[in-house]
Amino acid sequence: MNIPQVKLKAMLRYFCCNTNSNYLGKTKLMKLFYFVDFIHFKRFGRPITDDRYFHLEHGPIPSTILNLVNSIFDEGEDAILADTIFIEKNEHIQRIKAYQNFDKKDENLFSKNELDVMKEVCDRFKDKDTKFIVKSAHNEAAWSKTRETEEIPYELAIDDSDCRISKEEYEVLKMIERA
Repeated sequence: MNIPQVKLKAMLRYFCCNTNSNYLGKTKLMKLFYFVDFIHFKRFGRPITDDRYFHLEHGPIPSTILNLVNSIFDEGEDAILADTIFIEKNEHIQRIKAYQNFDKKDENLFSKNELDVMKEVCDRFKDKDTKFIVKSAHNEAAWSKTRETEEIPYELAIDDSDCRISKEEYEVLKMIERA
């Protein structure tokens, strides 16, 4: 994962502030990251977080981000994200909420394209429940072309009909990044 910690925390605040908190549990949060990363990849040839995604039962999961969110349970206030989000528990659901709102300082961490993609994803899934976003993720090439526990390569997104870059363009982008 190549995203600076401050930017990851800002993304978490963005998701918490721009989706209905009644539906924002851990699974939905992981899918929001998935859609943001993969839509950004489909348009610009690179994800925002660059986390490694894996095919799990309820859809693609960003491994490092999931571990950081899970550490709130294990490490409590010593967790890296403990100053950013908390988990409100009741008998049926665990809701993820931010301690602070997404603000101008946070906004300045992102490019216009990154903000546009985050807004699009939050608008699309704002009031949708976990089942809806999981089903949406299962319709993606990244999900259908991998098997349980396999890592999901970003390049699989090129096979989706909404992808704006070709395989050739992606290969050129990779060469440029390596240079």
